[in-house]
Amino acid sequence: MSIAAANLFTRNVWRPYFAPNCPAARETQVAKQVSLFVKFGALGFVLFVPVQFAIQLQLLGGVWITQTLPAIVLGLFVPAARARSLMAGLIAGLGMGTWMVAENGFRTAAYTIHAGGLAMPVYAAVIALLANLAVVLASSLPFMKRQQQGVESDLQS
Repeated sequence: MSIAAANLFTRNVWRPYFAPNCPAARETQVAKQVSLFVKFGALGFVLFVPVQFAIQLQLLGGVWITQTLPAIVLGLFVPAARARSLMAGLIAGLGMGTWMVAENGFRTAAYTIHAGGLAMPVYAAVIALLANLAVVLASSLPFMKRQQQGVESDLQS
């Protein structure tokens, strides 16, 4: 994973922003250095971060990674989904999911919903995902309406 992270960094950040005209050999050298940095970072995390924090990060990771689903799927397959709408939904989902897990003291990712006298535990990522989708839909509607009006005017011409 450190090699993959290093290659992603080198190709998508370092080369485009810091050294656009660098030779392939230099890019490889930088990737090796970044890979080593990531490996030592992981080792430091394992040795110095308390186990409880690692468990909490794992718990949050499941909630967070679920929030990338709309941005990836809708961004690829739905032209009306704008980048700003997807980013707003992602931020809303991440914030809401993190808040729900924090509300439970980072002990569980199940958030209890009280409705009609019933208490139902629901995975926080699902609730946050619904909020994420609602924000994407609400912020994409004006664009979809403008796009539909443009198609209708083209058909009338």
